Amino acid sequence: MVARKYLAFDIETAKEVPGADFDWRPHRPLGIACAATLCSDAKEPIVWYGKSPSGKPGPQMSNDDCKELVTYLVRMAADGYTIVTWNGLGFDFDVLSEESTLADECKELALNHVDLMFHIFCDRGFPVSLAKAAEGLRIPGKQEGVTGIEAPRLWASGRHDDVMAYVTQDVRITMQVAELSERKSAFVWKTRSNANGRVELKQGWLAVRHAMRLPKPDTSWMNAPISRSEFTGWL
Repeated sequence: MVARKYLAFDIETAKEVPGADFDWRPHRPLGIACAATLCSDAKEPIVWYGKSPSGKPGPQMSNDDCKELVTYLVRMAADGYTIVTWNGLGFDFDVLSEESTLADECKELALNHVDLMFHIFCDRGFPVSLAKAAEGLRIPGKQEGVTGIEAPRLWASGRHDDVMAYVTQDVRITMQVAELSERKSAFVWKTRSNANGRVELKQGWLAVRHAMRLPKPDTSWMNAPISRSEFTGWL
C-alpha cells in the first residue's frame, strides 16, 4: 500500500458549552477560537486564528478567516493531500461550515476526508477517544492541563499559547494514529477494561463516503447505541 500524504486538521471553539456531556448543538454558533493543520511532509503545524487590531489573537476567527482556512483545505486536497481528523465529520467540519458560510465546500471536504473515529465507529458501533487511541499505540498523548471543554474559557482569559499547544498536539496525535495504523494495517486502542481493542485496516483508512457504506455492526448489546446520523445529519 502506497503511503498517503495526510493533512491533519482540528479546531477549538470559542463559546463555552455548559454541562459535562458536551451537548453543543443547542448552543451554536460556537465560533472558532483557533485551528491547526499539519501536513505529513511538514515539521510543524500551522496555527490559524483571528487577530485583533493590535496583532494579538482575537476572540475568534472571523468569517473571512474561516473562509481562508476552507480555501486552504480545498487547495491542499486538490494537491493530493488526504485530510484526516478525529471526529471531524461530526464536529469540526460542521462548525467550520457554519462559521465560514461555505457549506457546499465543507460538505465535500467532509465526505472525502478520512475521519479516523468515524471509520472505527462505523466498524464497531461505538466511538473511541483520541486519548485511548494514543494510549493503545503507545504514542505521546494529549496536552496536559487543557481539555477541549476548557479551551474556550482559557482562550477568552488570554491563555492563547496553552490552547494553541493543545490544538497542535491534537493534530500531531491524529497524524501519528493515521500513519502508524496505516503501516500496521490495523488500529489499536486501549479499552475501558485496559485491554487492547483492534480493528483490521485491510483496505487502509476509509474516507467518510466509503465508511458510511460499511455494514452496520450488531449493537443490540448496548443500552443506547449511537446512530450514524449523529455524525452525518448536517450533511
